[in-house]
Amino acid sequence: MTYTVIIPAAGQGKRMNAGRNKQFLQIRSLPLIIRTLQVFQKDEACHQIIVVANFDEIEDMKQLFAHYEVTKVQAVVSGGRERQESVYAGLQEINHDEGVVLVHDGARPFVRQEEIHQLINKVSANAGAVLAARVKDTIKKGSADQIVTETLMRDELWSVQTPQAFPVELLKRAHEGARTSEFLGTDDASLVEHIGGHIHLVPGSEENIKLTTPYDISIAEMILEGRKEDQHENRARL
Repeated sequence: MTYTVIIPAAGQGKRMNAGRNKQFLQIRSLPLIIRTLQVFQKDEACHQIIVVANFDEIEDMKQLFAHYEVTKVQAVVSGGRERQESVYAGLQEINHDEGVVLVHDGARPFVRQEEIHQLINKVSANAGAVLAARVKDTIKKGSADQIVTETLMRDELWSVQTPQAFPVELLKRAHEGARTSEFLGTDDASLVEHIGGHIHLVPGSEENIKLTTPYDISIAEMILEGRKEDQHENRARL
């Protein structure tokens, strides 16, 4: 089954302290956004890529995609103030209600094709699927004055990642419903849950991190060091 993927990449990433959009940061000689997009460029099941960017960076993004021959990018559109608005803008570029759409963070370059395909296989008419990792730490709920009010059951807790996969019609309906009711969710899956849809949890890799702070760049370097495809790339550059 083929799919379309929407890549929100309009955030400024202030916690990265890079002085510009972190999507342009070089990770071992490749911009972060290119590392992310190459996963989908290489996946035969990916039909098209829609990137949501800052309005002032759209032309820079287009030049970057042309330079690195990311040919599956069919549109680069302007994002909104909130991530939810940006995904909605990307959805407007899909002129059909059939098939599967993925939403994936531009700052998560380490998802693997097999994980993407596992997600797609879980999608059904009224259900989406998200990559997630089981929580390893004990999680406590606290009050406004930082007093523990509850210790949550760790066995029931998952840390959600992206991609998140949905039937196109279901995600469009979820976003329209959120706009009508002025509901602001924490991710796209929460919008589907809000209209009564179901979400499957698909175990994901701990490598599928989102690069948010300078520390994450060090983790990214460690991940690349251990991946065979980048070892080959490194030898080619020497």
